[in-house]
Amino acid sequence: MMNLTPSLQDCELLDAQDPLRSLREQFDLPAGVIYLDGNSLGVMPKTAPARVAQAVTHEWGQDLIKSWNTAGWFTLPQRVGDKIARVIGAQAGEVVAADSTSINLFKVLAAALHIAAADQPHKTKIVSERSNFPTDLYIAEALCKERGFTLQLVEADEIAAALQADVAVLMLTHVNYRTGAMHDMQAVTAMAHAQGILTVWDLAHSAGAVPVDLNGSGADFAVGCGYKYLNGGPGAPAFVWVHPQHTDRFWQPLAGWWGHAAPFAFTPDYQPAKGITRYQCGTQPILSLTALDCGLDAFLSAEALGGMAALRQKSLALTGLFMQLVRTRLHGHGFGIATPADEALRGSQVSLTRADGAYAIVQALIARGVIGDFRAGDGGQHADILRFGFTPLYIGYADVWHAAEHLCQVMQSGEWQDARFAQKHAVT
Repeated sequence: MMNLTPSLQDCELLDAQDPLRSLREQFDLPAGVIYLDGNSLGVMPKTAPARVAQAVTHEWGQDLIKSWNTAGWFTLPQRVGDKIARVIGAQAGEVVAADSTSINLFKVLAAALHIAAADQPHKTKIVSERSNFPTDLYIAEALCKERGFTLQLVEADEIAAALQADVAVLMLTHVNYRTGAMHDMQAVTAMAHAQGILTVWDLAHSAGAVPVDLNGSGADFAVGCGYKYLNGGPGAPAFVWVHPQHTDRFWQPLAGWWGHAAPFAFTPDYQPAKGITRYQCGTQPILSLTALDCGLDAFLSAEALGGMAALRQKSLALTGLFMQLVRTRLHGHGFGIATPADEALRGSQVSLTRADGAYAIVQALIARGVIGDFRAGDGGQHADILRFGFTPLYIGYADVWHAAEHLCQVMQSGEWQDARFAQKHAVT
């Protein structure tokens, strides 16, 4: 950055020179809002209302059941999956958009355990990070109880030492949801494979935020979320990817009719489809898939401007700018930065820590139109977190400067101490 403490004018100049600035026009951003929570829920693409309305009023309202054929509803999970594949380093036909991240994780983790039990029955453990997203740990815990495995939780710096001969699966989230710290997928996967360990990657905070190369990294399984950086809307379908060498080795455990080789033959016995199609279960949510399809179109537009590499470059510049402003302008206000300074180790968010008042500070910012979120600590090693996501599709450098300015004002004025900001909502 050009100064020790960049000015608003510096940031406005960067926006004027930004080759990706036109992408912002594809999204409907409310006036007066600086939206730094795309890591929880992405903003709405401008095309989504009309496209979903078309699916409701014409495809459903007029064509009714014919739309399974005439509008291509039945193949929509694969077509949306092919768009996602272009963002995560997979090939067409390797990804399907379906169900939720938790359900898809159950499918792939069960499949990984099936392979491990068949090939290396002495392996009886799943290793994961203690700070992994809780639903991932809950799914793993449930499968371990069902199948006689053990779930071993470790800190990030203990992963290498934990990859012992009895480990069947290493299950990690690529970018940590709390801190924004990112694993080196290729290096970690190679380390696991050297011990005969399969890898399962959760890309919920990676897909659309950082470059991912599933095939190039040699990963085994991956799942991810459609409603965060992919801008698919609340509750958007998730996605699942399986390395082609594993896809046809087994049934995934939720063997529903959409994963059948001939779903409209209606045979009483299950015959799994070839390839990733077998990872579908029941009827998929067409209206939600339609909205997700709109969210993915922005990434196709970005391909002409440098694609994920260009988005990553801007993401690092945005997060780096915010970290720099926090260090220089908020020194003395009790903030720590949990997100790694090393660009190779951070995703597209910045997480601040504070010993007290983190929730109230976030609420005071939201009242000013700067939307981030809060994640509670555990009273021990993991502190309370103020999370700010920087989505390069629609966030600019001036947005970052204004967000830091609002944070300065919140702290200097003490307005975060107003009792109304301490009142907890159901969703934080």
